[in-house]
Amino acid sequence: MIKGERIYLRLFEPMDYMETIKYRNDEEITKLLGGNTYCVSTEIEKRWVEQKSISNIDELYFAICLKSDNSMIGYCSIINIDLRNLKAELGGTIIGDSSNRGKGYGKEAQILMLRHCFEELPLHKVYGYSLAEHKVTEEMMISLGFHIDGTLRDEVYKNGNFKSYTIYSILRNEYEAIYLSDNE
Repeated sequence: MIKGERIYLRLFEPMDYMETIKYRNDEEITKLLGGNTYCVSTEIEKRWVEQKSISNIDELYFAICLKSDNSMIGYCSIINIDLRNLKAELGGTIIGDSSNRGKGYGKEAQILMLRHCFEELPLHKVYGYSLAEHKVTEEMMISLGFHIDGTLRDEVYKNGNFKSYTIYSILRNEYEAIYLSDNE
């Protein structure tokens, strides 16, 4: 468990599919995600979450939970963990119910994931992608200390159009300068 001020991250449990299926079917969420949109059955979602709940070698899927009542409000992930090259990708951070969006929970979750990547794992670099058109994500990534590394043009076919990705990264020394300098 990774504890923050208002939230904590815990690894997926098999029953979390009952929440994640709601997010998967929410058009407001899926239109902002970088990946393709898929139609999934409850059984497919159940098996996906179950598989993610037992896989922790090269990917970690976390439920984002409120400390106040332990309710799951979303999920986030660290994927493509590459211990040979000491890097990993921050996967999407999803806040499910619209009443919890815009309250900083997603940013807090990303800070907690960065803390895990650089303080618990021996990583040198964390990177991520977002749809180039999603300027809110760009602003958040920059505010977290990420640098824009470039653009992958027409990288994904989504909603009837090709979309480009913006690539971001933060290195261990950059993380330490931002997040650990106050603790010294």
